[in-house]
Amino acid sequence: MGAGTALLATLLSGCKGGILDPKGPIGADEKSLILTATFLMLLVVVPVILMTLVFAWKYRASNSAAVYTPKWAHSTKIEVVVWTIPVVIVIGLAILAWETTHKLDPYRPLDSAKTPIKVDVVALNWKWLFIYPDLGIATVNQLAFPKDTPVNFRITSDVAMNSFFIPQLGGQIYAMAGMETKLHLLANEAGSYDGMSANYSGAGFSGMKFKAIATETPEDFQAWVAKVKTQATPLDAQAYLALAQPSENNLPAYFTAAEPRLFDAVMHKYMAGRQSLAATDDDLKLAALSKALCEPVAATKE
Repeated sequence: MGAGTALLATLLSGCKGGILDPKGPIGADEKSLILTATFLMLLVVVPVILMTLVFAWKYRASNSAAVYTPKWAHSTKIEVVVWTIPVVIVIGLAILAWETTHKLDPYRPLDSAKTPIKVDVVALNWKWLFIYPDLGIATVNQLAFPKDTPVNFRITSDVAMNSFFIPQLGGQIYAMAGMETKLHLLANEAGSYDGMSANYSGAGFSGMKFKAIATETPEDFQAWVAKVKTQATPLDAQAYLALAQPSENNLPAYFTAAEPRLFDAVMHKYMAGRQSLAATDDDLKLAALSKALCEPVAATKE
């Protein structure tokens, strides 16, 4: 190991568990982008700092040997250097930004031969609700999926704007009421990773955290699903209204998601007054569920 590599490893040793300790391809590409962009910018910053110190020392008042040229005004060589290098760096950063913006687009599905796990995410005060529409389950503040398997997230909020973020797996994306955002992630190592909200949303924000568990095998994931089903309680409209009440530092909780339209209903509840746009039986059922989610909180205590 070279001296430079050893120094870099030492400097990054305190980054365990963060964005500089990626456990998935998206996180690894984002780490590479951060380090590359930082290195390119340091090509300007470091020489400027060094020259500032050198010039201050060389042309200090006590150095009578320094050349004094009060009428000096121009140097073509200096102009070429101070303009060419920044222009080249800016061009390099522009190319890098263009390529990575498309490659790391959070809406872009990941290439994989494995069938993705679908997860609908709802930000609440102050907890995360994860709905697995294909598995008929839902969880609070705990997320699981097999390693090396893409996870396709649909994300919304039933409260103030939040930001869904699992630092070791990939970039953050906002959760906004009445809107749907998407994110595609993958873990290539089994483990338990910290997830959080990266956008301040009120008094319980500091406790709005969850665990993302990447299981070693699909069988381990199925065992987790079975455990959830054995400990779950039904999550209908009334149960959701109770769950949506503000609470802090919530422990993981498990539910059976009997209502397949719950995520869409949460997102559309802010447009529940426009039920006349419903054209099919499914649309009418979705509109009715959206309206039910708009009932007063007191309805959950009857």
